[in-house]
Amino acid sequence: MSVKLQRLRRNLTEILGMRARNLALVGGEVTLEVAAADYFEIAQTLRDHPDLRFEQLMDLCGVDYVSYGTTDRVAAGRSPRFAVVSHLLSLTHNWRLRVRVFAPDDDFPVVASVTPVWNGANWFEREAFDLFGILFEGHDDLRRILTDYGFVGHPFRKDFPLSGYVEMSYDAEQRRVVYQPVTIEPREVTPRIIREENYGRG
Repeated sequence: MSVKLQRLRRNLTEILGMRARNLALVGGEVTLEVAAADYFEIAQTLRDHPDLRFEQLMDLCGVDYVSYGTTDRVAAGRSPRFAVVSHLLSLTHNWRLRVRVFAPDDDFPVVASVTPVWNGANWFEREAFDLFGILFEGHDDLRRILTDYGFVGHPFRKDFPLSGYVEMSYDAEQRRVVYQPVTIEPREVTPRIIREENYGRG
């Protein structure tokens, strides 16, 4: 680990204390995991504290861990499904940080919006809402951004069907867009040479 990353890690430990649930070096970048209850306050601290100064949010996305079954969270009896991951940049100190927060409720995933801290989070949070169904408390315009207004479900969830639920087309007689159940026939895309002998048979 470089001297700069060691200093960042030390600063985070001293400033956040027990609020830093987990602090690890992953892919050459420090990853900080925080509780949903502390997320907004920690975001403000990360931006404003002179020894951290993460002025810029580079990216924010949702993650679905539904089939990620070999983590220490599962072993501990705690296996939240949805997380929000942010990538931050400090222009002052020239270092980066990855922040991960898990939504405590899988059926109704909610975390705080960080748009008041970094206004660039606005469209990123709308995207995570649209594609994963993660709600951002305090976001003042949380609506779909990539899918159609009438779209059913959240297509980046791992249990979302590959072909979706409905398809849309333009009906010339009705002179409008109409929705109907998906009519796509499932097709085999696995090359024949790598299939097992009895692949696809009862």
